Amino acid sequence: MKLDLANFRDPQLSEAYLEHLVGSVAPDRALHCHRLWSYYKNDLTPLGAGVPDAARDPDWAASARPYYQAQEFGLPARVTGRSHLGYGGAGVPEHALRRKEVVIENDIGWRIDTGVHFLTGRPVTTESLARRPQDARRIEAVLRAVWDASGGLTLLQEMALLGAVYGFVDLVIRMRPDSGDAARTGNREGGRDGNDRPAAFPAGEALSLEAIEAGRIVPVLEEDDYRRMRYWVQVYRRQTNRVAAPGLLARLLRRGSRGAPEETDVVEILGAGWWQRYEDGALAAEGENPLGRVPVVHIQNLPNPVRYEGAGEVEPLIPLQDELNTRLSDRANRVTFQSFKMYLGKGIEGFEDRTIAPGRMWATDNPDASIEAFGGDADAPSETAHIAELREAMDKVSGVAPLAAGLLRDQLGNLTSATALKVVLMGTLARLERKRVAYGAGIVEANRLILEALDRLRILPTDPQDRATRLHWPDALPENLAEKLAEAKAKRELGVPADTVLRELGYEPQA
Repeated sequence: MKLDLANFRDPQLSEAYLEHLVGSVAPDRALHCHRLWSYYKNDLTPLGAGVPDAARDPDWAASARPYYQAQEFGLPARVTGRSHLGYGGAGVPEHALRRKEVVIENDIGWRIDTGVHFLTGRPVTTESLARRPQDARRIEAVLRAVWDASGGLTLLQEMALLGAVYGFVDLVIRMRPDSGDAARTGNREGGRDGNDRPAAFPAGEALSLEAIEAGRIVPVLEEDDYRRMRYWVQVYRRQTNRVAAPGLLARLLRRGSRGAPEETDVVEILGAGWWQRYEDGALAAEGENPLGRVPVVHIQNLPNPVRYEGAGEVEPLIPLQDELNTRLSDRANRVTFQSFKMYLGKGIEGFEDRTIAPGRMWATDNPDASIEAFGGDADAPSETAHIAELREAMDKVSGVAPLAAGLLRDQLGNLTSATALKVVLMGTLARLERKRVAYGAGIVEANRLILEALDRLRILPTDPQDRATRLHWPDALPENLAEKLAEAKAKRELGVPADTVLRELGYEPQA
């Protein structure tokens, strides 16, 4: 790929370094992120997919269920019948009969989902800190329109999910095509229409927000400050709406005779003053960045010092998840062979052809003949204790206890009050507060950039001092409505503004 970086007008922007990021760093990062996402989703794949021996060896279909799961990547070959070469190596089929009962309990998935539900299960209210109340109401309406046009609460949930899986999420603020037309349709005086209502429609049409997954991103950071981004580079493959014609070999083998969707290699470079997009190695589009800074908000899921990537929640759980699945699979294999009685007959002719049933009798002249029963499930206390300890270890590492997902077990007697519930969920709530700080700072920064962009587009003129916002998060635990209303009434009697009390209750103040 030949890059043309002249329009960036930055002598320190190295073409060789960008090619290194696109050609070497991006594939490794995408592979690592794909593995993290696979452990979260645990997708199913047909057992014979990509296994040449499956078509010739019928034992592949008889040895286990007709699919394998993504988390089998970390299980030993003695269980799955498949070994892996390297971190991202493809599965190499072993002898079919080596595949045993594979049990996957996706503890990672439900823990991640529970954390996302706690963080963004309900809408977050945005309060403008503009100096004049009328400006604050107008700013709040416009920000709400921009976020709603980009997905609203769904976008926040996507951000929380991507951040939890990968460790960070980048939020890109894009100016949609014909943003100038949207600006001309809006009233230039204060961004209001003829009915004296906030003219939020042009703002929602002019800007959009997009959460980008980590596997696509290779940033160019300042050499002496990892917290400052010089350029933001995105590398990915985009599927088109065209079907590529099948090759000659595919037609001869009658495979893929209908072709497959075409894909385009895309490289996007965003700078403070200029942006470019390359498709299949050719420059497809470029233009000036009117915002004057890289239009990206970087949000770390949890702080990770001296690293652009934040601390994710999937990677530290992978070794424990692999061990848990291995032990569950071993137990399932043992139970399969020991859950029923087996019999060994000696000195009885045709014993193997006789049915074992109640009332069945055998007769023989051999005085040494015998029938021995063996098998049957046996208790394994050490195995049960080991599995329980693994689950407790995952509770500690993830900070998400089963109680947070609604599994009470033997803790029901401890939940006699709201305070007791908070004590039991102390780890989950503490992690939730840390994530609210990180994601809240990112959302506030995104609001500031949105207002700055709308000011430059002359859709909503604002002063830089009026672009600050504050977030009001809903209570993560079940609420007692009577207690909340009594608390709100007491705050009003103490002089707390009505708008603040309404936001704490989850209501939007009237304009």
